[in-house]
Amino acid sequence: MLEPQVSSPHAAVDEGLRAKEPARIAGMFDAIAARYDLLNRVLSGGLDQRWRGRAVKALALKSTDTVVDLCTGTADVAMAAAPEAARVVGVDFSHEMLRLGLAKVRARGGGRPITLARGDAMRLPLASASADAAVIGFGIRNVQEPDVALRELSRVLRDGGRLAILEFGLPTSPIFRAVYLWYSTRLLPAIGRLISRHASAYAYLPESVSRFPPPEAFGRLLQANGFPHVEIVPLTLGIVYLYIARK
Repeated sequence: MLEPQVSSPHAAVDEGLRAKEPARIAGMFDAIAARYDLLNRVLSGGLDQRWRGRAVKALALKSTDTVVDLCTGTADVAMAAAPEAARVVGVDFSHEMLRLGLAKVRARGGGRPITLARGDAMRLPLASASADAAVIGFGIRNVQEPDVALRELSRVLRDGGRLAILEFGLPTSPIFRAVYLWYSTRLLPAIGRLISRHASAYAYLPESVSRFPPPEAFGRLLQANGFPHVEIVPLTLGIVYLYIARK
């Protein structure tokens, strides 16, 4: 079957972003940090919070658990996980995203502790076997070498540790897929550029989604890098996939 054809926004994405150079990706997130949460709500129609809640629920956290929120951004997932766990450690390489995340954590007040740390997903600043669960919300596709990040998470998790990953995908329904591709390559970059005032960040988004492995291939990547038990759950007709894995 022929795939729906749409004009590509890829020309607007500079080569540093396309190659996922860590400094370029971090710089992009630094530049859009102030409007990141607003854009998440607008561009997802508010569904992003529901998706993050599903990922946290999938971890089946216990009150004694330590959780790693990799690519924590402005700490939305970390704050969603905190009421269920003993401790949450959020890691990101964007200084501005972490700064805003820290402000949100402080404004939240009391409750179980959340620690935010600057670090690279491919070289986690965490001890081996120091966590019970980990989560990544829409960040693994921004990592230059996802397999390395997965091995790092496997190292950090204790035996039997759980991992939940949210990532964008492409709907399987041909009609909905065509509508979604039009939205993600035409409307989304225009709205993102208008609100974020960043020339290429929201052109990078649909390109990075189109270049990410399909669900079955990413499931095999998880299995090959420390997570033999993998469940793949499509959300919202396949716009998003939830990967639930166990070490």
